[in-house]
Order: sequence, then C-alpha cells, then structure tokens
Amino acid sequence: MELVNASADSLDDKDSVAVAQAASAGIARLEAVRFRALAQLSRHRGGAGSVTQEVALELSLVDSHAGAVVAAAEALTTRLPCTLALMDRGKLGGFGAMKVVAATAWLSEENARAADALLEDRLPGRNADQIRKAANHAAISVDRDGADRRARRHREGRRLRVRQGEAGVASIEVEDGPVEKVTAAYRRIDREARALRKGGETRTLDQLRADIALDLLLGGQGSGGERTEVFLYMDLFTYLGLNDDPAELAGHGHIPAGLARHIATGPDTVLRRIITDPLSGQVLDLGRDRYRPTAGLGEFVRVRDRECRRPGCHRPAQACDLDHVVPWQFGGHTNADELIDLCRRDHRLKDEPGWVYRLAADGTLTITTPTGHSYDSTPPPLHEPRPQSPLTDEPPPF
Repeated sequence: MELVNASADSLDDKDSVAVAQAASAGIARLEAVRFRALAQLSRHRGGAGSVTQEVALELSLVDSHAGAVVAAAEALTTRLPCTLALMDRGKLGGFGAMKVVAATAWLSEENARAADALLEDRLPGRNADQIRKAANHAAISVDRDGADRRARRHREGRRLRVRQGEAGVASIEVEDGPVEKVTAAYRRIDREARALRKGGETRTLDQLRADIALDLLLGGQGSGGERTEVFLYMDLFTYLGLNDDPAELAGHGHIPAGLARHIATGPDTVLRRIITDPLSGQVLDLGRDRYRPTAGLGEFVRVRDRECRRPGCHRPAQACDLDHVVPWQFGGHTNADELIDLCRRDHRLKDEPGWVYRLAADGTLTITTPTGHSYDSTPPPLHEPRPQSPLTDEPPPF
C-alpha cells in the first residue's frame, strides 16, 4: 500500500510499473464487485430489459454498453465462475472478462463451464486480443459440432454496408466475409500500398490502402495483380477428417475443423507439408512439394513464427520483418536459430535503449523491458504435444 499511496514524483521507473500493476489488480477486484451487484439487480428484476436502461443512467453508459455489461454480469456469476474468480484475485480485468463472455455466449451452460475451466490457467497476464483467441479456442474445443454450425451461419450472413458520413465522405464495409478472403484481400492491398510508398508516393499508407481498395472495387487493377497467400495451420488427421481439432489461421486465431477443411480444399489452395516434433508440436522442417518455389530460410522462419514474436502482437508473419536477435554488426548470424519475425513497430522498439532480446535454443524469445521486467514468447505448437505410440509411426501434420 505504501507504493500505491506514494507521490508520483517520488517513484522511479520500476516503482511506477509496480504501482500501475497494483492499481490494475485493485480495479479488477472492484469490477468483480460491480458485476456481482449488477447480476443481483438483474435477478431481483426477473431479468427485465429495463435493467439495461437503469444501469445506463446510473453508471452513465450508452445503452449498448450497459446491455453488454449486464449480460456479462449474468454470465460471469452463472456460467463462468473461474473467470470471475480470476477477477477476484486481481488477475483479470473487466474488459478481458467480457471477451471471455462474448466468445462463450453461444455455448450451452454445461459447455460454457467446461470452457471456463480450460481457461483458468490461460488468461492471467494476457492482453485482450490474446484472451479473445484463447477463449475462442476453448469454446471451439468443447463444442466442435456447434462451432462448425456457427461458422456456416455467420459466413452465410455476409453483407456489404455503406455508411454515409459528413463533409463529403462515406464508408463501405464487408461484414462477416469469409476470413480467408478478407485476410488475403487486406494483405494484397497493404502490400501494394507499401510498394507505392517505397516508390515515392506522398499519400499516407492509410490513404493508399483506401484508394487501392476503391480502385479495385471499381474495376481497376490496383498497382498489380499478384495473389496473396494466407497461412492456415491444421493437423493432417484434421485435414483427412479423422479428428476435429481446431485449426489456426495466422493473424486471426482458431477456426473450426469443418471450416478449415473447406478452406484447405478450395480450388486455389496450395498445400505444404510441415514436419513437426511430435513431443512439442514445434516446426522442424518444411516439405518442399508445393506449387510455387520456396523462399528458403525466410519462409521457414515465417511459417515457424506465424505472427510477430512480441508477446501480445498478432500481426501475421507475412507482414513482418525478419530480424536478427543479435544484430549482424555485433556477431549475429543469418540462420533459423537467430532470426525472428517482428512487425515494423516492434522491430523499431527492439532498437530503443534498455530493451533486451534473447533467443533460447528451444525458440523461446525473452524480452526484457527498460524497467527490468521479462516476458517470454514461444511459437505456438502446430498441434498439442503428444508422445508417439511405440506401436505406430504417426504421420506428420500439414
């Protein structure tokens, strides 16, 4: 408590971080109290819809947010007791808890409790996007058939919306488009925008992306017609329909097995064999049978890492820089053991004073901040680690 009550001017960097962490834990505990109070209010009123308006007025919230908070309070106090207990311990804030609520809302109460139990050890220390992905994976894992049905229903609901703005502007948005197509479209637009910037364009990247997208929609060619690839990771047994383990789309997160098979069997899909260590699930090598020639070492590192290696950043590896953990000028080597993927922002952060990056032999990246706190990042395994049966020679996953 002394740190919390100390004058801000008297704190050094480490103390400032400690105060912020202690305050966040205290806020999480208070948010748990608020959720319980709102759940009790809703129960007293028999779940009446007017509770949302009352909460909106009393807490100065807009109706939509008030409704989400009340729904979260009801879910946390009934379906998600482990998540609420994490808030009581100061390990999870209200914003993160609402991500769990949203990801598990479609589950039955029994399945929601099962997902909640799976998540108990996976949420502390994670940011909101990591929590969303972990909760989505847990939800898919406990109800795989329901996840497939839900994915089909959402994809069937795709639509195009136009929103008129002020001062001569408007917005156009594809809602609930197939994730593989939306991801590939954005990558193509982003790549072409960056190429134009390198060519001397004075427009910002945001302006270029918008202009290229509109040009393509109106029948233009953007700045080129090259295809863009997305990385879909799935176990061979899942691909063959022998199990229904969730697959992963880099930059998006886990998707149901049925949707993964639909994407993987598309007419333009190119399959690669990735050889993994069955005990750890980590990438050992890339098969060389594919439609397009490989890019060698850089391709291996991108497939292995999947996303930016800074903990909490989920920019796909295809859009990241390859970087030496030990700078080349200080004796670094250009090999898979010393290369990692970092997005441009985190690549620049690495060069800031006080930031230290170390890569262990097992692929674990340890980042130490200027205040001395360390955070680990390990490429997620392509499948759950599993010992091989002495009687079978399990084939490698795709």
